[in-house]
Amino acid sequence: MQETEVSVRDIHISDGSEEEDSMHEQQNSNNEQMVEAFRNLLLLHGQLPAKHGDSNTLLRFLKMRDFDLGKAKDAFLSYMKWRVDSKVDLISKEFKYEEYGEVKKHYPHGFHKVDKSRRPIYIERLGMVDLNAFSKATTIERYVKYHIKEQEKTLSLRYPACSIASEKHVSSTTTILDVSGLGMSNFSKSARSLFMEIQKIDSNYYPETLHRLFVVNANSGFRMLWLALKTFLDARTLAKVQVLGPNYLGELLEAIDPSNLPTFLGGNCTCSDRGGCLFSDEGPWNDPNIKAKIQETFTMGDADSEEHTMDKVSENASTNQKEDSGKNMITLKKYASLRDAVKEAQKRIEMLEMSLHETKRAMNGLAEIIETIKPNQTETTNSQMQTGLDRKPIDDKCNHVWSQSVTHATARVIDY
Repeated sequence: MQETEVSVRDIHISDGSEEEDSMHEQQNSNNEQMVEAFRNLLLLHGQLPAKHGDSNTLLRFLKMRDFDLGKAKDAFLSYMKWRVDSKVDLISKEFKYEEYGEVKKHYPHGFHKVDKSRRPIYIERLGMVDLNAFSKATTIERYVKYHIKEQEKTLSLRYPACSIASEKHVSSTTTILDVSGLGMSNFSKSARSLFMEIQKIDSNYYPETLHRLFVVNANSGFRMLWLALKTFLDARTLAKVQVLGPNYLGELLEAIDPSNLPTFLGGNCTCSDRGGCLFSDEGPWNDPNIKAKIQETFTMGDADSEEHTMDKVSENASTNQKEDSGKNMITLKKYASLRDAVKEAQKRIEMLEMSLHETKRAMNGLAEIIETIKPNQTETTNSQMQTGLDRKPIDDKCNHVWSQSVTHATARVIDY
C-alpha cells in the first residue's frame, strides 16, 4: 500500500487458504482412517450391509457421535433397523404422493438451485402455512413418507449431481426458513406432532446433512416460539442455525448468488416458466447428462459394492478362525488418538473461519473510514490545502484502527 494514498484495492491480507487447505487435508486423512476403522468394526461383527455402508454414510454417523466408534455403531445399526422397519427402500421406489401439488399450495417448500459452494438450497415459507388446508390435503403419516422419499432423493441424486457439477464432494444442504408472521399461535398440536416426527427422522437417520440454516423475518413472536423449538434440537444443529430479522439479505447474499435466490427472499429468480421457484426443483440434479452419469455409477457400484463386501466378510471370517480378532482391528488407543485428532482439526478450522470473518469486518470498517475522509471534489484549492493539513491526525487514527484490527485478526489466525 502506498503511503500517499489509502485504497481498499491496495490492501492485501492473506486469506489463510494454504493453512486452511492443509487443515482440511489432515482432517480428511484422519476421517478416512476413522471410516476404515468403523468399517472394519462392522465387518468383524458381521454388521456391514451390502448397501448403505458407503464411506459418506459411515462418516456422517461418526460425526454424529463425535467419532466415538461404539456410539456411532449403535446409531448406525439403529438407522439400518429403522430402514427395514419403515420399508424405506420401498418408499423410495414406489411411494406416490398424489397430493403433492395441493400440499405445496398450503405448505410452500422445496429445493431451489445451489449456494456459492454448490450445495443444494432448501426453502420453506413457514409463515404461509395453512394447517387446516394442509390437514385436509394429506395426513402426517403420508407427509412423513413423502419427506423420507425426498431425503433419499437428496442423498442418491441431489448431492451426487452437485458433486459432479462442482467437481468436489457435496454432502450437505443450505436451508432457508422464512418465518414471517409465525408465532406461538401457529404451533398447534398437529404442528408439534409433525415437527417432532420430522426432527426425529432427520436427526437420527439423516445426520450431518445440514450445512447451515438461515431463519429469516423472525419477529418477536417467533423468537418466543424459537425458545420452545430449540429444546428439540441437538447442540451440533443449533450451532448451524442463524436467526435473522427483516434485514437478512446481506447474510444470504454472502452465501447465495442473487440469481439463485427467489425474488420473495430478495433475489432475482422467479422460475416463472416452472410454476414458481418452490415448484421448480431447479438444480444440477435435473441435468440429463449428470443424471446419466449417476445412474451409471449406481448401477456399477451396486454390484461392485456387494461383491466387495462379501469378499471382505469372507476374508475376515477366515482370518478370525486363525488369529485373534483383536489383531484385525485398530486398537482402542489408536481409535481415541484418531478421534482426538479429528476433533482438533475441526476446532482449528472453525476458529480459522472465525478469524477470517473478523478480518473481513475490519476491512469493511476501514472502507467506511476511507469513505468518510475522502476529500470533496468541489472544494476550493485553499480548502483542499487546509483539509490536507487537518487530515493528518485522521489518517493517523485510521492507520491506528487498521493496524489494531489486522493485528488482532492475524493473532487469531496464528493462535488457531
